[in-house]
Amino acid sequence: ESLGFFINVKRFGPVFEEQPVDTIYPEESTEARITMNCQAKANPPATYKWTLNDREIDIEAESNHYSLMEGNLVISNPVKSKHVGKYSCSATNMYGTVISKEASVQFGYLDFFSTEERTTVYVKEGQGAVLLCAPPPHFPAKLSFRWILNEFPTFIQLDKRRFVCQTTGNLYISKVESSDRGNYSCIASSHSISKSVFSNYIPLQPLTERPNRKYPADLRVKFPDTTALVGQNITLECFALGNPVPEIHWRRMDGHLPPNHDLRMSGSQLHLYNIQVKDSGVYKCEAINSKGKDFHSARVSVEAYPEWVEHITSKKKELHSNYTMSCTARGRPEPKIRWLKNDVHFRSLTFENSGMYQCIAENRHGVLYANAELQVFGESSFGHNPIRTVLAAKNSRAVLECRPNAAPKPSFTWSKGTELLSNSTRMFIWEDGSLEIRDVTASDEGQYTCFASNILGKASSEGSLLVTDSTRITLPPSDADVNAGENAWMRCAASHDPTLDITFIWSLDGRVIDLHKESQHYERNGSSSDELQIKNAQVKHAGLYSCTAQTPADNVTASARLIVRGPPGAPGGVRVINKTERTVTLQWSRGADNHKSISKYTIQHRDEFSKDAWSNATTSPADVEGNAETATVVNLSPWTEYEFRVIAANILGSGEPSKPSPKERTLEAVPVVAPSEVGGGGGTGRELIVTWTPVQPKYHYGPDFGYILALKPQDQKEWKRLKVTDSQSKRYVHKDSSMAPMTPFDVKIKAFNSKGEGPFSIKAVVYSGQDAPSDAPAVVEGRALSALTAIVSWKHVANVEGYQVRAQRVAVSGMENHTRIEGLKPNSEYHIEIRAYNSAGYGPPSKHLKIQTKKPPPDRPPKIISAKQRKPYFNIAWEAVEPLSNESKVDGYRVLFKPKGNQTSTLYTTNKRSIDIPVPDNQEFEVEIRAHTEGGVGAVSQIVFSGGVVVNLSLCVFSLPLALLFFLNL
Repeated sequence: ESLGFFINVKRFGPVFEEQPVDTIYPEESTEARITMNCQAKANPPATYKWTLNDREIDIEAESNHYSLMEGNLVISNPVKSKHVGKYSCSATNMYGTVISKEASVQFGYLDFFSTEERTTVYVKEGQGAVLLCAPPPHFPAKLSFRWILNEFPTFIQLDKRRFVCQTTGNLYISKVESSDRGNYSCIASSHSISKSVFSNYIPLQPLTERPNRKYPADLRVKFPDTTALVGQNITLECFALGNPVPEIHWRRMDGHLPPNHDLRMSGSQLHLYNIQVKDSGVYKCEAINSKGKDFHSARVSVEAYPEWVEHITSKKKELHSNYTMSCTARGRPEPKIRWLKNDVHFRSLTFENSGMYQCIAENRHGVLYANAELQVFGESSFGHNPIRTVLAAKNSRAVLECRPNAAPKPSFTWSKGTELLSNSTRMFIWEDGSLEIRDVTASDEGQYTCFASNILGKASSEGSLLVTDSTRITLPPSDADVNAGENAWMRCAASHDPTLDITFIWSLDGRVIDLHKESQHYERNGSSSDELQIKNAQVKHAGLYSCTAQTPADNVTASARLIVRGPPGAPGGVRVINKTERTVTLQWSRGADNHKSISKYTIQHRDEFSKDAWSNATTSPADVEGNAETATVVNLSPWTEYEFRVIAANILGSGEPSKPSPKERTLEAVPVVAPSEVGGGGGTGRELIVTWTPVQPKYHYGPDFGYILALKPQDQKEWKRLKVTDSQSKRYVHKDSSMAPMTPFDVKIKAFNSKGEGPFSIKAVVYSGQDAPSDAPAVVEGRALSALTAIVSWKHVANVEGYQVRAQRVAVSGMENHTRIEGLKPNSEYHIEIRAYNSAGYGPPSKHLKIQTKKPPPDRPPKIISAKQRKPYFNIAWEAVEPLSNESKVDGYRVLFKPKGNQTSTLYTTNKRSIDIPVPDNQEFEVEIRAHTEGGVGAVSQIVFSGGVVVNLSLCVFSLPLALLFFLNL
């Protein structure tokens, strides 16, 4: 039997179910809206108001930015200057008002790094280096930092030698090595707004220093005094520069390190998790190496959010009784308690004391709210809970509630009209005073009165019962059967009382279908009848569909089942039950066939080297039938970790893959791949350098992987075997004091692992190292070519790779016996020396050669005094350039004629102070004039001629009268 709807429910003041929270809105967000949540449970329903920085928001007046959705405040097109601040909402009904906790709105941003070029950092090998990140302006303050080397995404791997401070973003290298050479970029990331930015590259240039000097430990990253909250995780950072790389040690000055700690980043970070008050104290980090030590200490203080010890709860109290509300909280520092409604100590309660109360506990870390409703009641009264009109359909069940405010508890009687009612087979008076009527008939309609009485008095309330026709399903939905991707229809019709409205509600397996959110697959129409269309039905849409026809008086339901035939569901429980070096046998359990028989299975795998990419596996037999629950995968690699998944298929398609199996490693096997590109050579005398390309890890085929080198001089028969146990090694230096320089060796390499040795590589010929050059080059000639350049030449030295010319450390190929030295200083004396070098090192220096560079040319351009066109020539005249005592003598002038367009320029040389240049008619051109000296050419004067007019002269001529310079052809 159905339950009649009744209109009498418990009433109460607002109780928050959802309150606003601190919100960071990204300035670059495309969503253009902020939602601050506020929902309160109340009867009658609450009305809501919002404040910003303690000022009430006028929603209607500011509707272009603010709107209310139920109690939630929606800020559209937020503006930083208007909408940043502290928000709170209040919920009000007839019983009182409660105020939410405050929540802030802030605008988050992360600017780009400065575009200024970063200067190169030069550091001697062995010294420490600090690369400054200098993060751009941002909010909120918390950023995370990483560094890349040369290109994205080659991230710097952090270890004992390299450290990134998560406070400043700076990169610290305790001891610089030659491998650190490169371009570094700082990446700053704000997780609050999901944005990252990159700095310009900072070049790091290690400088060779032999031998490397040692430096004592020097702490450069030091954690500050830190305040944490109970339950938080904190990280203390210390990092030191030094050579050798310092070790970092941590201790607590007033006791042992707490058990809730661990060390990270090779000891540079002390992580304290779930910190408690007892973990407070002074913490010390110490950096130590063989050259010295450094230490730092700072205090860690632990405080706490407010926490309720006792707080108010909703109460009902008798009229004229005494009552005290109490709130007590603890925290560090101790919270302060305040009330949003005064008079919490009551003597002789009155009805006016009823209402909503809030107490607040707060310290500098947070705020706690406690809300409660106080209801004061006395003699029986229906003032707040009168009996309401109840609708009930014929043959249903009706309940009329009787809920007076009364203390002590009253006794109840009911009447219909003048007839006093008592308990019977159809009517029953509940203990709380409610009247239940079963199997309602038309004769039950009428006026009902509830009487409540206690020792303080009596009260009554009257209400009505209206009886309507029952609602009946006249066309129930029918079962349907479709393939996935097709459409299905469910139809439903009902008869009902003509005075009432009817609505249809559809549900699937007991869950009401949200036609708005699920409009992609569901659509309905109809009023007294209803039709539900299931569009593009999928397997998940199969199940029991129920149509509920509902009026304000009753409801009735009819159901039908929809079958959706589709691709199979995912198999389950995939696992490896047997394995060899190159095969595994899988087992799984069948998934749902979704009403079409499974025809086959596909096996896929991925290994530790495939970067999460799945590929189809080869099986035996090649086709796995639909009734199988095991299969053997073949052609796998030995000693490789695999995951497997299974996909079922039927005539309607392939289903979702199973969850991956647990990872399994195939058994080991002897290697079959040899190292490639075997070669080498170079180095110093008495050593043989052998190089190769290492075998990729996926071909190691087992643990304990390494290499065996076999080598012998070409004139000998016996091979010497050498073992290299580093699997990533690609170079080996074999030293032998009896080895002659430049001796040819036959070399071959093979791989080995715990199972045995693989095949040798192709044999290669490698020459042992040579001795460093013993002879110094003999200098033949050296002379200055200008104020900035010189040339030097020498006689060849045998068996060298090149030469070093020490004026500005010019490197020259061994094929050359001369070089041009540029970038010298004018009028300066240089001492030049030359060394030959090869892979073994540098030879002795040559005798010093003195070269005196020329005086520089005058830094003043020729002053143009005349510019005329005399067809077919263009005549230009200028004043002589007089050199100063420290400048080279002028021996002539260079005049460069540059026609406009792609025509070839012409260079003229003259000792005069004027020149006639042949120029075609209507030619546009530029002319540049420079003084020429043995020290080079001087500053330039320039003239531009266009349209028969001089249109531009270099600034040096502006001191002359314009009448002498700018004139038309006469």
